[in-house]
Amino acid sequence: MTAVLPKIFRWVFTALAVLAGLAAVGIVIALLVDPALPAGTHFGPITVDILGQPGTVTLRAVDGDSDFTLNALHGSLILVVGKAGGLIEVLKHRGLPVLLLNALFVATLFELMRRLFLNVGRGESFTPQTVRLVQLVGGTLIVFSLVSALAESWFVHAAYAYLASHAVVTISGTSLRLPAPDGMRFPHGGSSPVFFSGLLVLALSEVFRQGLALKNEHDLTV
Repeated sequence: MTAVLPKIFRWVFTALAVLAGLAAVGIVIALLVDPALPAGTHFGPITVDILGQPGTVTLRAVDGDSDFTLNALHGSLILVVGKAGGLIEVLKHRGLPVLLLNALFVATLFELMRRLFLNVGRGESFTPQTVRLVQLVGGTLIVFSLVSALAESWFVHAAYAYLASHAVVTISGTSLRLPAPDGMRFPHGGSSPVFFSGLLVLALSEVFRQGLALKNEHDLTV
């Protein structure tokens, strides 16, 4: 059973790498096609569950664009986003590149894992190539954590800036606008666990490197 596991892992990571690659191709196609919200698009009201209570979402055609309305908590919370087509453009031009970055990272990571378990299946756990693969996995995790933090902050800032200019929140009859994003710091998701995972993998790669050095010394002694 132990000898079969590397082969199983290799095929699983192969399938996952292919799926992630297809997802990346799909995102690139969406970026190239660049679909737009047709003028006058409307739907709803559609009933949705919001914080465990029924609410409605509506897209209403207004002046060649569409306004988005969310009504929740029995009307005590109403969110209106004017010219929602512009928000969709922000989601496309800022959000899709972030998704593409994630898809490319996942495809790269799974491909490295596939190669790693290919070596393990051959009984080549302590070889220079395997050590380099483990180092690449750790380096990829660290680089992605840093780049994704910047990319997510770039996307969230753009989306929030649009909402600050076009959204009105009404709470219990009082209308409020979101504060301007100038000088605000935005969260960047869960990149810290990925960063520390990368450090852990790099530490493990050093264990592999030391094991390889000891193996080579033993071979020379024999």
